[in-house]
Formats: sequence, structure tokens, C-alpha cells
Amino acid sequence: MLRKIALWVFALSGTALAGGAAAQAYAPDRPIEFLVHTGPGGGSDVFARGAAAVLEKNKLVPQRIQITNKTGGGGLVAMSFLSEKAGQPEPVAFFTSVWYVNPLIRKEGKVTMNELTPIARLILEASVLTVRADSPFKNVKDFIEAARKNPGKLKQAGGSISGRDNNMRLLMQKATGTQWQFISFPGGGERIAALLGGHADTYVMEPSEALEHIRAGKIRVIAAVMDKRLAAFPDVPTLKEQGLNVPEIPQPRGVVGPPNMPANAKAYWEAVMAKMVKTPEWREFLKKDLLEDAFLTGPALQDFTKSFSQQMREILKEGGVAVVR
Repeated sequence: MLRKIALWVFALSGTALAGGAAAQAYAPDRPIEFLVHTGPGGGSDVFARGAAAVLEKNKLVPQRIQITNKTGGGGLVAMSFLSEKAGQPEPVAFFTSVWYVNPLIRKEGKVTMNELTPIARLILEASVLTVRADSPFKNVKDFIEAARKNPGKLKQAGGSISGRDNNMRLLMQKATGTQWQFISFPGGGERIAALLGGHADTYVMEPSEALEHIRAGKIRVIAAVMDKRLAAFPDVPTLKEQGLNVPEIPQPRGVVGPPNMPANAKAYWEAVMAKMVKTPEWREFLKKDLLEDAFLTGPALQDFTKSFSQQMREILKEGGVAVVR
């Protein structure tokens, strides 16, 4: 009897081990879908394609990668699409700060980051306040004084009204008692064209968006919209150094999966991303586009999601934006 029981226990444990091994054996067996909320050439699209190139060059994935662009609603359409894939191992979606913000301010945003499956935060993206090279604004003080003398006349180019650029405008306006317009354009190319063409007076951008124009002397950086100076622009003071006491708004980028993504698929992508960020090609990608490594996974990423959502809620309220949840 004891021998039978022992054999029975052994058989069960063997089955469990086999099941556990099978659970860990996930790998994509068809083309891999990378989901982004911007159109071709948009920030998330460019970032996802950069990651895809690194993954494929280093043979870190067994299948080719295809980019799926689900535009609209400042990320809400892409988030809804991803939510419909609940319980599935794909697609892998690339998030940015608007994925946190839009559900806070738009009632139609039924999906929040808390409901999706966190995989990895990859970077924190810096931003700068820029003007044309021939602009009369040499620093932030010049711009604020002009805005004070001409209420509502100056124009800031930007993207989504829920994006970091507009949120920073709201904070700056509240801190200085001034007002200027926010003109939304669908892509970075249009925003830069508006700035260079004189249709906008300023643009809060990621440095990589217009690095060639900055280096060519066509665009001037007048402030780092961060708590510290950027290594790429060591002589450019921060907003706070120029007397504007507003909070920094981080711009995270990373990847998430559908709600209730299978644990083995989540573990697979966590491991893949951990390998990717250690490659020379990824380091070069970050250096070229002036991006800051901020790799994070697991419980620490879950904590970041909660704290960042709360931080953005407080910033929105401080900027006078109505929060719906």
C-alpha cells in the first residue's frame, strides 16, 4: 500500500513538474504584433520600431515583428483594442504617459493602466522648451513677459491636449498668471514645421524630435523641462533655475500586455526586454535619441503605475483640469 501511495504521489508530482515546464515554454509561434497608439512616424511608432530592430538584429525573438497602428483618442482606441484581447498572450503594446492621463480626464476612457498587464518600463524621456533660432525669446523670462503683455496671443505647438506638453503649459500658466494658446498637431513633423514656419512661438518637445534642427542652429533650446540639466545641453538651465517653480512631468515609455495576460507570456516578454536593454544596439539607440534608461519590471513596475497615476492626477488638478476618475 505504501509503495502504491508513493508511486501515486510521484506520478502527480511528475505531472505537476511537466505542467510547470510546459507553462514556462511559451514563445511566439506566429508574427509578433507590436501595438502603438500613434500613426507611422509618431513618437510611439518610432520607439516601437527602434525596439523591434534591436530585437530582430540580436535574434531575441523567434518571429518577425509587425507594427499595428491604432490611432485615435490619444491612446484610448489602442487601449480599448488591447483590452479586447484579454487573456491572450498578444499583442504587446507600447505605452507612454497619455495612457495614464487620458483615462483620468475622459469619461469614454473605459480602460486604465491598472487593468492591463505591466511588462516593462523601458525609458524616461526628457523634454525641452524650444523656440526658433531667430525668436526674440532668449530665455523663459522673455517668453513669460511677452505672454503677460499679450494675453492669449502667443502659440505653443503640441500634440494631444492630455499630453505632457499641454500639461506643462497649464502648470506654467498657473505659476505665472499668464495665458497662451495650445495648437494641437497630429505629428511631430507638423509641430516642428509650425515652429520653423512661424505659426507657433514655442514647442515643448523630446530633444530627439528635432535634434538635427537644433544642431543645425534652426531651433534654440531655452529650458530643460526637467529637475536637472540634460547632458546633451549642459548650458541650458532648467525651468526652476529660471525662477519657474513647477513640478517635473516624467514621460515613461514601456510595454504592456492585455488584461489577464497568461503568466508564461508575461514572463517571456519580461525576459526578452531584460535581454534587449543590455545589448549594445539598445544602448546606442538610447544615446542617439537622447533617451534615459529606466528599466523596471515586476512589483516595482506595479508600484510605479500606481504612484505615477496619482502623480498625474495631482498635476492635472493643479493645472486646473477636471479629473473624472
